[in-house]
Amino acid sequence: MPSIEIKNFAKDADEVATPNNARVETVNVAGQRVMKLTVQPGWKWSKDIKPMVGTESCQAKHLGVIVEGTITCRHDDGAEQTYSAGDAYAIDPGHDAWVVGDTKAVAYEFHGAWGDKH
Repeated sequence: MPSIEIKNFAKDADEVATPNNARVETVNVAGQRVMKLTVQPGWKWSKDIKPMVGTESCQAKHLGVIVEGTITCRHDDGAEQTYSAGDAYAIDPGHDAWVVGDTKAVAYEFHGAWGDKH
């Protein structure tokens, strides 16, 4: 019999992490991990997350949709892209990223997590 599973990030989060300048809420739905990432103005992976994970660049793969704000991502090879509210994105391991401007960024991701290497 088909089922419907719904989880609310604010009420039903399976995990909540609050690294510097960020909040990561994770729910597991139908065996899949979905994350809500909220990063504040001034957040930068290499400044706020790198000291926790100890790698030179983010080694996670990301697949998501940004619903508020703007983020720039620079890959280790120098390629750089900026994505804003309404954009879907896929980012391979080996990158830095930061919030652009004075507005927080909110994104939902379906693959990867800060600090994960898979």
